[in-house]
Amino acid sequence: MLGASGFIGRWLARWLDRAGAELGLLVRDPEAARRVAQQYAFSGTIVPVDLTNAEAAQQAIVDFRPSITFNAAGYGVDHSERDPQQGMLVNAQLVEHVATAAAQCIDNHWPGQHFVQLGSALEYGEADGNLHESTPPRPTTWYGQSKLFGTQHLQHICQQVAGFRALTARLFMVYGPGEHPARLFPTLIAAASNNEPLHLSAGRQEKDFTYVEDVAQACLRLGLAREGEGSVVNVATGRLMPVRQFVELAADQLGIARQRLRFGTVQVRPGEMRHQPVCLDRLRRLVGWTPSTDVRTGIEKTITFLTRHTAQQQPF
Repeated sequence: MLGASGFIGRWLARWLDRAGAELGLLVRDPEAARRVAQQYAFSGTIVPVDLTNAEAAQQAIVDFRPSITFNAAGYGVDHSERDPQQGMLVNAQLVEHVATAAAQCIDNHWPGQHFVQLGSALEYGEADGNLHESTPPRPTTWYGQSKLFGTQHLQHICQQVAGFRALTARLFMVYGPGEHPARLFPTLIAAASNNEPLHLSAGRQEKDFTYVEDVAQACLRLGLAREGEGSVVNVATGRLMPVRQFVELAADQLGIARQRLRFGTVQVRPGEMRHQPVCLDRLRRLVGWTPSTDVRTGIEKTITFLTRHTAQQQPF
């Protein structure tokens, strides 16, 4: 697995460990990975790898010879990661190299996918309507473009290597414990500890907010799927919610007074997606399941997790 220290990767590793998997964790920072593994209760063999060195990551895959590889590594979600060249190395070239390595050591006894790539809704970009996996992608950001290149590299390898089963789980607005501090929900959580005004966009844009544990479970279920070689699979709830409604729900549960929420005082970020509900027919067909945690429950679970770990004096 690549990216076990990241937001979604840590939850995926947690669920894989619970399922009894023998984990090989390819990480950039071993010490950070150990702290995350302790907090999120998973274990595995930690393999230090510079993920911008695609050849080194490729060799690590060959050495470990996994039955299945999950790639949760990415560059560009953190607002401090703004180098498009680095993004292309991690989001596209790394995928090509590690998927090529996984295709060289196929476990013929493993019935599921050999490689699961975590993609991004930003690969769709300006595409509108009810987002189906056959919708032509029109990414508008370098992040979306680089993630799309990674998806296309994986599809090409599936076409070239007989018997290699792989797919891309295309994720939407994932939230929950472990998010980067600069994202929306952690910003609200931080605001609960002060009384300052919270400057926000008007919040009219609608998002498919998907709780992170549901996303991790979706990836595991897709890893067991026996078909879908090279497919893209949307992972979302299929339900849209205005950002303002999400903010108000979270604020109420966090004890943030409504008058502190200054909607419309900042501009919506460039490249913000606008679309109709996400189509989940392919996910439902492949695994017979879709994410079901509603936003209110997801917010409650996140706050409970944070409160418990703060009480234990563990960093979040």
